Amino acid sequence: MFDELSARFEDAVKGLKGEAQISDTNVDQALKQVRRALLEADVSLPVVREFVDEVRQKAIGAEVVRGVSPDQKFIQVVHEQLVEVMGGGNSPLAIAEETPTVVLMAGLQGAGKTTATAKLGLHLKDLGRRPLMVAADVYRPAAIDQLRTLGAQIGVEVFSLGADAKPEDIAAAGLARAREEGLDTLLVDTAGRLQVDSEMMEEMVRIRSAVDPDEVLLVVDSMIGQEAADLTSAFHKKVGITGAVLTKLDGDSRGGAALSIRKVSGQPIKFIGTGEKVEALQPFHPERMASRILGMGDVLTLVEKAQKEVEIADVEKMQKKLQEATFDFSDFLKQMRLIKRMGSLGGLMKMIPGMNKLDEGMLRSGEAQLKRIEAMIGSMTPSERSQPELLAAQPSRRKRVASGSGHSSADVDKVLADFQKMRGFMQQMSRGGGMPGMPGMPGMPDMSSLSGLGAPGNAMSGMPTNSSANSGGRGTPRRQKPFKKKKGFGDL
Repeated sequence: MFDELSARFEDAVKGLKGEAQISDTNVDQALKQVRRALLEADVSLPVVREFVDEVRQKAIGAEVVRGVSPDQKFIQVVHEQLVEVMGGGNSPLAIAEETPTVVLMAGLQGAGKTTATAKLGLHLKDLGRRPLMVAADVYRPAAIDQLRTLGAQIGVEVFSLGADAKPEDIAAAGLARAREEGLDTLLVDTAGRLQVDSEMMEEMVRIRSAVDPDEVLLVVDSMIGQEAADLTSAFHKKVGITGAVLTKLDGDSRGGAALSIRKVSGQPIKFIGTGEKVEALQPFHPERMASRILGMGDVLTLVEKAQKEVEIADVEKMQKKLQEATFDFSDFLKQMRLIKRMGSLGGLMKMIPGMNKLDEGMLRSGEAQLKRIEAMIGSMTPSERSQPELLAAQPSRRKRVASGSGHSSADVDKVLADFQKMRGFMQQMSRGGGMPGMPGMPGMPDMSSLSGLGAPGNAMSGMPTNSSANSGGRGTPRRQKPFKKKKGFGDL
């Protein structure tokens, strides 16, 4: 997300490093890079012009205080302008004085309206609200069935009158049902077209008249780039949108739509879709998105993700295990599954300040290694998971785990060695008052801190052993066969 845009902004800042102050001359070069970055990110041209002009005025007139370099001040000015362009602050979903709150979902076909409706339904359910989803898309094949399937998956009721009823009648009947059942939010999934046309707009106006919505959310595919501005403008003139939901942001490395929608319509982006899973919907925070664009991470969103998945009791239990060095393979497996629920490893790492430089190949390699480790843990017995020393002491057990997981004995040896070193490292850190890893994620090691754990040498060094496992028939030490270094925890 925003990878190309982030790289371009970084190039713009490089030209100011080493300068004594921000001047007309040096800021021109930086702004050329900024302009190019925004245009390549498919930001609307009028928005680009206004953005660059604002940054120029604020940067040249900015006072650079002692201890703050011109490039740092320039980043601050750009960050503030990005926040302003994207809306200034978070705009929560409206809550009607008289229930239910009615939310109309609009947009083109293929933008992800039905999925976004379900994601929003789950989000509201998690907040303690009681939503009802209305299937008013009677044109797209299987749209009603899709919403019903998603509704069953997230435990939210879906109302429908079938594909033969008029969309406005379905919406009105759904509103009546919500009032009867005392539900507090109505989410109306409407039909889209391949392009904006008068028939589509007239139908949206009829549906709006039927339910008098408190919110009209335009669902926009973030990958359409500059077209987002025209689409937003067309819907806003005909229907009157109150906000937007930006979908497929995880697959868009440009991000131009996020910078155009607010400026064009005057209405805020309220939510962003960051993945295919139904849980992958986040409230939109301009200041956090600006930090991501500038490669500054997004710790607050990362913490919120972790807090949503981790119970306080689990944190305390895990902290105790770390302090007592009883953290085992079952605990590590829980941590890996926690990461999967929160999103991709790459996506999470890039929310950490300074981690945006991680190479995509390295991240993919890390995710692949985690899968291999999970397969090895899956081949262990419960006693082996809770007592890694059993595997260290008995080569036959390691051989069985290797065979069952489809890996070599050397791979298992390496994982065991790295795991023991990691456990010792965590114990040392926790006793020293600092918990390694991400905020709210007990037991998840900081990758950069563990980079030295994969040192070459005896794969079982640091592991408890006994004489029978490591000696020949007469008690003499058995020579260990060298093997090629494999990737382990420390190499992720």
